[in-house]
Amino acid sequence: MHYYRYSNAEVSCWYKYLLFSYNIVFWLAGVAFLAAGLWAWSEKGVLSDLTKVTGLHGLDPVVLVLVVGIVMFTLGFAGCVGALRENICLLKFFCGAIMFIFLLELAAAVLAFLFQDWVRDRVKEFFENNIKSYRDDIDLQNLIDSLQKINHCCGAQGPDDWDFNIYFNCSSESKSREKCGVPFSCCIPDPAQKVVNTQCGYDVRKKSKSEWENQIFVKGCILALEAWLPRNIYIVAGVFIAISLLQIFGIFLARTLIADIEAVKAGIAF
Repeated sequence: MHYYRYSNAEVSCWYKYLLFSYNIVFWLAGVAFLAAGLWAWSEKGVLSDLTKVTGLHGLDPVVLVLVVGIVMFTLGFAGCVGALRENICLLKFFCGAIMFIFLLELAAAVLAFLFQDWVRDRVKEFFENNIKSYRDDIDLQNLIDSLQKINHCCGAQGPDDWDFNIYFNCSSESKSREKCGVPFSCCIPDPAQKVVNTQCGYDVRKKSKSEWENQIFVKGCILALEAWLPRNIYIVAGVFIAISLLQIFGIFLARTLIADIEAVKAGIAF
């Protein structure tokens, strides 16, 4: 690693304020994520009854937003204050956390490539659990609907996966009007319709499977995502590389600033 040499040891203002600028963006983004997540929970009444968080068996997308917000807020705050106050402890915490996240991402990518069948099974299990909770949370419902509409898919492996949901289950015990149907996001859109028909999936699965293709998407979302990845591998790789470079740049700035501060404290000239 290259450092500039000074006649007397000093902290580089360039690295100091570049690291501060780098982190202020993440800190502000963390504030925005936290605000959006807390607002969403407030609208759903979760803040007044926190038991609703544990009552949902599927994924609440707001939890993910809040976790990302907390991580970005904490790291951004540590980086900003550490740079301005030249605090080695905060800078080391920031640097170590970024390095840990980077290694975690790298390990996840390698393991996902090596154990594709295991990952596929976990994704299938995760999707099925969220199908069960489809009507329990509006954010989860919107997330699944968006996934199905964008990828032209239905269910984890196919439309029959909607039997996991009590409202869409074909069981004779079900009294739901949606019985033996699928959500509207599974329906093949009609270009002539300007208003979305939210009842287009009613009773679809009571018909023979040969008739489904004319009305709904029959491909499962797992297969759709597996087909999407090879077509967009360069985009995915580009995003991963861009994120990795940002993280490496942050680590470089933090390590350089730490070295400058330690040199000043030790009274050693570069």
